[in-house]
Amino acid sequence: MLENLNVLINEEKLQARISEVAKEISNDFKGEELVLVCILKGAVYFAVDLSKSLTDNTVILDFMKVSSYGNNLETTGKINFKLDTSVDLENKNVIIVEDIIDSGITLNYLYDYLKTKNPKILKICVLLDKKERRQKEINIDYVGFEIQNKFVVGYGLDYEDKYRNLPYVGYIET
Repeated sequence: MLENLNVLINEEKLQARISEVAKEISNDFKGEELVLVCILKGAVYFAVDLSKSLTDNTVILDFMKVSSYGNNLETTGKINFKLDTSVDLENKNVIIVEDIIDSGITLNYLYDYLKTKNPKILKICVLLDKKERRQKEINIDYVGFEIQNKFVVGYGLDYEDKYRNLPYVGYIET
């Protein structure tokens, strides 16, 4: 498969944009504590790098695992909930950190679910936004990159749990 893989966003561009997004977040939350809720497994690389760039804020990193995908790489529209947050989010500044938004189904569900935990502020930060695949409209507060409808892997994104460890975002030529 790697022979069909093209670089979409190289490592240097990724890290530069993550620093810019961290500055946007820091400007919005001047010196305040943040809870980053990383959506596993795909957002882990992004969440870690983002948290390391948020040097003006105290950061708590927490995790959730949900999915709306079946075995055929298409969204099922049904949410599979596997891991909830372990931090009390009440009256906290919470940012959902996701690798990619396409249909919007999973992120919409997560946003509504986390709202029930009564955070002071709840925002969404995504590395990649595939707007043309949106089925459920949702407001994204921080976006790394808008991308075309390509199948992407690397930097946390996978194909059958492989290729997450690539230091760049690539797309598969079909």
